[in-house]
Amino acid sequence: MTSCKEIIFENLQAVAKSNVETFGRHCEVAIHDFSKFPNSLVYIEGNVTNRSVGAPITDLVLRRLKRDGNSIEDIYNYSTVGRDGRRIKSSTIFVKDNNGQVIGAYCINFDVTEYINVSALMDELTLTDKSNDIYKKETFASSLNETIDSLMESAIVHFGKHPSLMSKQEKIQFVELLESHGAFLLKGAVEYVAKSLGVTKYTIYNYLKEVRMDNNSNTM
Repeated sequence: MTSCKEIIFENLQAVAKSNVETFGRHCEVAIHDFSKFPNSLVYIEGNVTNRSVGAPITDLVLRRLKRDGNSIEDIYNYSTVGRDGRRIKSSTIFVKDNNGQVIGAYCINFDVTEYINVSALMDELTLTDKSNDIYKKETFASSLNETIDSLMESAIVHFGKHPSLMSKQEKIQFVELLESHGAFLLKGAVEYVAKSLGVTKYTIYNYLKEVRMDNNSNTM
C-alpha cells in the first residue's frame, strides 16, 4: 500500500516536471527527502546547479531547519551563485506531512545570468550620460554583500556580460574595474568576487597582483 509520504513525493515530481517544461532550460527543480540525510536529493528535473540524485541539502536549508524546526517558513526569490559563477534566483518550499512535520523541500532554481546580460545591454542602449553611470551611483546598503553587489552590477553593465561568461582577460579587466572603484577595500570582497567569477580567491589575488603591477609600471 502506498504511504501518504510516497504520494506526496510522487505528486511533487509531476509538479517539478511541469515547472521545468513551462520555464525551459534555465529552470531546475530539486526535491529533497529529509529522511535520506545526508544525501537527501531524491529527484531533480532540469540542470542548473549540475547536481544529481544523492547530493546533500544546502547549508542555507540546514541552518533554517536547525533554527526553526517544524515552524520553518518558505523562502522565496533569494539570490544564489552556482559553482561556475552563474547567478541563480531560488525559492525553497518546505514539504510537510499531515501531522505538520517537515519531511522535505521543493527547491526551484532559475538561472538568470543571460537575463542579466540582456538587462546590461538594455541599460547601455538607454544610457544618456555614461559619466553618471558608476561614479555618481550610490546604494544605501544594509549589508556588505549588497555594497559589493552594487559595484559588481555596475561593472557588469560596463562590460555588457556576466562574469561567468567572460574570458580570463576579461575577468582580469573586470577585477581591475572593481579595484579602481575601491571594492577590495571591503573585508570579504575577494572571496565574494571569486565566487561570482567561478574562480578561487587565490586567482583573484593573482589578478589583483597583475593589475597593481601594471598600474605601478604605468605611473613610473
